Amino acid sequence: MWPYHPKLLETPVPRYTSFPTAAEFAPDISQRRHGDAISTATGDISLYVHIPFCEKICWYCGCNTAAANRAQRLTSYLDALHQEIKMVGAMLPAGARVRRIAFGGGSPNAISPVDFVRLYDALVLAFPLHDPLLSIELDPRTLTSGWGPVLTAVGASHASLGVQTFAPHLQEKIGRVQPEAMIEKSVSLLREAGITSLNFDLMYGLPGQSEEDLAQTLERATHYGADRIALFGYAHVPHMLPRQRRIDATDLPGPEARFAMARSGYSQLVEAGYSPVGFDHFALPGDPLARAMEAGDLRRNFQGFTDDQADVLIGLGASAISSFPDLLVQNEKNAGRYRMLLSQAQLPTALGKERSVDDRRRGAIVEELLCRGRARIAADILADSLDRLRPYLEPALARLEGGNMLVIASHALPYTRSIAAAIDPYRGQSPRRFSSAV
Repeated sequence: MWPYHPKLLETPVPRYTSFPTAAEFAPDISQRRHGDAISTATGDISLYVHIPFCEKICWYCGCNTAAANRAQRLTSYLDALHQEIKMVGAMLPAGARVRRIAFGGGSPNAISPVDFVRLYDALVLAFPLHDPLLSIELDPRTLTSGWGPVLTAVGASHASLGVQTFAPHLQEKIGRVQPEAMIEKSVSLLREAGITSLNFDLMYGLPGQSEEDLAQTLERATHYGADRIALFGYAHVPHMLPRQRRIDATDLPGPEARFAMARSGYSQLVEAGYSPVGFDHFALPGDPLARAMEAGDLRRNFQGFTDDQADVLIGLGASAISSFPDLLVQNEKNAGRYRMLLSQAQLPTALGKERSVDDRRRGAIVEELLCRGRARIAADILADSLDRLRPYLEPALARLEGGNMLVIASHALPYTRSIAAAIDPYRGQSPRRFSSAV
């Protein structure tokens, strides 16, 4: 189904949830510039609210998160987050309409259901909400019964469970032990609460994992009726994430085994009736994500593939990233400094990148390639990118139609991010390491 070209996959590439990527962010975006972007944002807007805490820290995790083991730490963070919500809400112009709110982390259920209700009420008071679609990421290990009525009350319709694998021996090796009964209970709670689009986050390339392990996990995910499945390859970068040093690197599958897992996982989910969304996402045909893919409306933002059409995403919380047409900006990552800035009534601006006209042109091409598998490329960008594209054109993994339409072959899905990276002029400059393409 998929040809294996190891040389074309050996270079780590971005996931392209933004363009330019976070690797290009620099500390030269002022609080004033950040504030100007917020105060001129009109039309439909999406919010992302970051809770950088988990009750238990998994060894593989690459998120900006810390253990929620001190009540004062959570309380202080939430106080600062409430302050940011008030400040940013007051900056928005009258024409803004908040249509979506996503709660992510970490794990939003690291805070109590009561604190979550208070947080949502703060958003209601501060922002012009227009019947927003609500989504939330959840840790099934700490999803208590008290969350059901809360999710119903706020009208949440989308949820994502961090499952990763159903195999107990693999759970032990990544520091995330969660018996299947726990997943079953969580699914029942969420369905009863009104969740109509339920995602399972799953992984391949885990230490000691076999194709059979993955097949069994995918079978259980489909058994529980996941509307969406995100199947990610584990990225082992202990030099960047010290917690990953607890994982035995000698037990990790090699590149060819990873490729085989990705290939077999893709086939299994398609055979089970899921529509492929890009290379590593899948959705049941009736799910909004699959409908967006079918209609040609699929987009890409910091949450990955989405049917969200808003051009402005405002991030709230430590390390949260905001995206504006001409600016990307990230909040302070360090929770202590984040709290300090907000205690002084300052925006917690830390890093960012002005998006030039060329950035926006190339970003649109990258999004088209990832979401639709083809993109029309202007002559100047094609001339600049052609040498980087040739390794994919020569084995017919991609082709140029009509001279300027770049089309990724149907059998070349695993190479999509690598092909998109050929359009990215920053890749030869950034020293930051990314995840494997597969």
